[in-house]
Amino acid sequence: MKWDAELYDQKHAFVYQFGENVLEVLNAKQGEHILDIGCGTGYLTQQIHNAGAIVKGTDYSANMIAQAKESYPGVNFEVADAGNFDEAGKYDAVFSNAALHWVKNQSGMMQSVYKSLKPGGRFVAEMGGKGNVAKLIAATKQVLKQHGYHEQAKTQVWYFPSLGEYAGLLEKHGFRVTFATHFDRKTPLQDGNQGVAKWITMFAPLYLIGVPKEEKEKMLAEVTALLEPEYNENGQWYADYKRLRFIAVKEI
Repeated sequence: MKWDAELYDQKHAFVYQFGENVLEVLNAKQGEHILDIGCGTGYLTQQIHNAGAIVKGTDYSANMIAQAKESYPGVNFEVADAGNFDEAGKYDAVFSNAALHWVKNQSGMMQSVYKSLKPGGRFVAEMGGKGNVAKLIAATKQVLKQHGYHEQAKTQVWYFPSLGEYAGLLEKHGFRVTFATHFDRKTPLQDGNQGVAKWITMFAPLYLIGVPKEEKEKMLAEVTALLEPEYNENGQWYADYKRLRFIAVKEI
């Protein structure tokens, strides 16, 4: 999947704006070495840098990293696979916002994060949790099936775990989970009734692979119509986000 970094910044800034709240949980200290996984276009990485930490931002998307380097030349960014990296014992903390649900190799990611932390280091993250955009996913799959795109309707774009499932996975990989919460956070979409189509185009184009442009536009309009009763609140549209936030510590 190829990310449009400019569209991400212009129309989906809520991703990092909500993430500023997660930075309070991270509570970066002066001189700490911190890794930001799935940093996107680098806004939160820059905030960690501003707090006085020695931070590196990584992302699987070369487009995102190119944009981050251009926007924040004073910060270290590089393209990397969150599911497989080797920086043993380097970091006081590993941070991630709105990225871990994209990682296919969860076990590899947790092993890599655990190895990269110093003893006592913390893993602080927020990601999509169980039920995240469930209404949007259901509406999209319904329309895909109605148009005969049954294979696309089977696509699993993200991994949205429950709190218990993810805490157990972290513990299996050696972490002690010191804090975890799974909460609703309805999220505003920009551009009114165009917001759903733009969200799917940005974050879930995998559902629409092989669909001709004209039919794609018609299908996105149908998805929007299905979601309007739930998403449209007096002209402001909201997506049904559910987030999972946690702190996990490497004790040894």
